[in-house]
Amino acid sequence: MQRKGWLVLLVLSLTLVGCAMPSAISELIDPADTAVPVPTAVPSSTAVPTPTDMQWDTAPPTPVPAQTTPAAVESLLTLEQEIIAVYESVGKGVVNITNRSYAYDFFMRAVPQEGAGSGIIYDKEGHIITNYHVIEDASELLVTLPDETTVEAQVVGADPSNDLAVLKIDVATELLHPVPLGQSGDLRVGQFVIAIGNPFGFERTLTVGVVSALGRVIESPDDRFIGEIIQTDAAINPGNSGGPLLDLSGQVIGVNTAIFSPSQASAGIGFAVPVDTVQRVVPELIARGYYPHPWLGLSYVWNLSADRAHILRELGMDVPVEEGLLLLEIAPDSPAAAAGLHGGQEQVRLGRTVLLIGGDILTAIDGEPIATGRDLLRFLDTRTVVGQTIQVTVWRDQQEMTFTVILDEQPQ
Repeated sequence: MQRKGWLVLLVLSLTLVGCAMPSAISELIDPADTAVPVPTAVPSSTAVPTPTDMQWDTAPPTPVPAQTTPAAVESLLTLEQEIIAVYESVGKGVVNITNRSYAYDFFMRAVPQEGAGSGIIYDKEGHIITNYHVIEDASELLVTLPDETTVEAQVVGADPSNDLAVLKIDVATELLHPVPLGQSGDLRVGQFVIAIGNPFGFERTLTVGVVSALGRVIESPDDRFIGEIIQTDAAINPGNSGGPLLDLSGQVIGVNTAIFSPSQASAGIGFAVPVDTVQRVVPELIARGYYPHPWLGLSYVWNLSADRAHILRELGMDVPVEEGLLLLEIAPDSPAAAAGLHGGQEQVRLGRTVLLIGGDILTAIDGEPIATGRDLLRFLDTRTVVGQTIQVTVWRDQQEMTFTVILDEQPQ
């Protein structure tokens, strides 16, 4: 689900060959040269449809007896029983979240607004996991438990870069039913998954689908990129955001966060933040109130390609590879600067764009190839933590070199 009006965007192409990252990001993203579809963060649900709003078939088709084998029937019944068991076990750990805020009309009069999302009970202390965009800009947050108990919630911590937030409510512990967190690193495409949430205000609705793809990248509310996203065809609609995506054992494998749909309703393409990211971020949000993102300190980079390598050679620069990141500028007093990485020194003009060339060409971190700025951000956010030592491979003066870099905390 998501708050009304907020869009989650997939990576769009940059038309300029080099530009500055947003202030919250230290690395420059230079995405692919073709546009990609825009996924929509699931809009806030504001009203529950009545039966008169719905369209009914006047003459349902005559059912045709299916030809099934006893083994097929038994397998279907087993799957059905597993799904029922998951719902009965996990459903009581999924809550409804109401976001109340105020907008101002032309005459500067406060106009109340309300959005709705879902949440996952994390522990017996009353912590609840949800999406950041569910609670963004809230004046008041209300949590409704499965027994219809409604209480005010406080924000404990938030990480817009991963679209995650943690709330806390004060209720009797017997009303709290934490949902177990699983793992997402060993997921397989085709695996059955279950989504539970509050689409359009219909509380604790269950939908079933499969893992459609793994390793997707979507844009976060603060213009960073969330990596290792799970794509599913389980129906996700306005109100589902912040709810769990589960495996058949009833463990959370992701937090539903966005859909791709021109109509802002389920079109069979939904996205979930992987639970491995949740496991890494949520304890920090509870302990610190924010997540410390690792920082390398590359202010500007340029994605290399065969054509761009040719251009650089024409300008007199030695370019021994055709894939990697040309380092244009390195932030002062950053881990990259301290390790001895070099940015560009010679200023050249390409059309209307000015580049600093002559810097190192980054090709790998810890032996893993890095071809784009998006690869770099995904690696840093999903594979590293503050204080970790990494090995950065670059080309400089026709020589391949490796530098040891100790990652710092990204400046706020």
